[in-house]
Amino acid sequence: MNRIRYMVEKEIRQLRRNPVLLRIMLVAPIMQLILLSYAANYEVKNLNIAVVDGDHTTYSQRLVGKFRYLTNFNMTGYLPNDKQARQTLLAGNADLVLVIPPHFERDLEKEGRAAVQLLLNAIDGSKAGIANGYATAIIRDFNADILAETRTVTPGAVQKLDVQNQYWYNPRLEYKTFMVPGVLFELLLLVGGLVSALNLVREKEIGTMEQLNVTPIRKHEFILGKSIPFVLIGVVLFTVGLLLGRFLFQIPMEGSIVLMYLFALLFLILCVGLGLLISTMAENQQQALFVAFFLLVLFILLSGLFAATENMPDWAQWLNAVNPLKYIVEVGRDVMLKGSTFADVSGQFFTLAGMAVGLLVLASWRYRKTV
Repeated sequence: MNRIRYMVEKEIRQLRRNPVLLRIMLVAPIMQLILLSYAANYEVKNLNIAVVDGDHTTYSQRLVGKFRYLTNFNMTGYLPNDKQARQTLLAGNADLVLVIPPHFERDLEKEGRAAVQLLLNAIDGSKAGIANGYATAIIRDFNADILAETRTVTPGAVQKLDVQNQYWYNPRLEYKTFMVPGVLFELLLLVGGLVSALNLVREKEIGTMEQLNVTPIRKHEFILGKSIPFVLIGVVLFTVGLLLGRFLFQIPMEGSIVLMYLFALLFLILCVGLGLLISTMAENQQQALFVAFFLLVLFILLSGLFAATENMPDWAQWLNAVNPLKYIVEVGRDVMLKGSTFADVSGQFFTLAGMAVGLLVLASWRYRKTV
């Protein structure tokens, strides 16, 4: 135990003497949590819409009016023709153009049907799809109003279905409620994986690793001594992140705090094991940074942090089976937002525990006291 205690004390002193690394561990994760939660936002607001009104009748003005007074749309003005509409889309001055053809009102009154056209800037396919959904819903609502006025039935009889939406777990539909639980654990991967790898490889570069190798310290004592400081720092950052999520972002905490800390501790051990494994394979900090950065980007993109994993191709879902961030993101959202218990997330727990043990064993096997 004394050797482990001395190793932990050495690591803490070494971190204190490296202000750059200390800032990366303490400041960068908190800034990332705040910036990502606000900036990484897929909510579509302030859509610029232009109108080509070829009819100039009461009905066409009523349809345009439904777009004018919604917060999701900014009316940029009227355009004279389709050619000008396409040029406006090309210049990026409008996200959507509503084209109302001539004789729009006459066709509705005489034939009971009329067509309108929606031109969308679909470079951002996700934004275009959501904008199309908004616009289609507005046109459908306008259609229901016209049917209620022109048919000899009461307005309530036209709308046969009354849909009332109830949004569970995120009633305000705020994207940061979706992001914060995932980003919170992604930060632990940054501290436990990247920083621990760089710290150990730095010892190789400055020569202190050779001094450790000639001491009687055992492998498991070396691994524990290297892991404990980063786990403790990770727990502190996790606590700060939870407080920011609760009081700054107003994220509900429906589940058990103890369960969250249990998974955070397990995930930190896994991340430190990954960092130690990387450090045993890299000869310098540049190599360690490259390998760690590659794995971090891969884990983050495939984890479901930004998009649902169910929508990914089959090969990506197979690859996700060994992605620890995927399991911990699921746990964070389930426990924080749904109030899931240990029984609900036990599968993720044993999977992460198996990965943590495997990485630590592999890192211990790779570590050599002789060159």
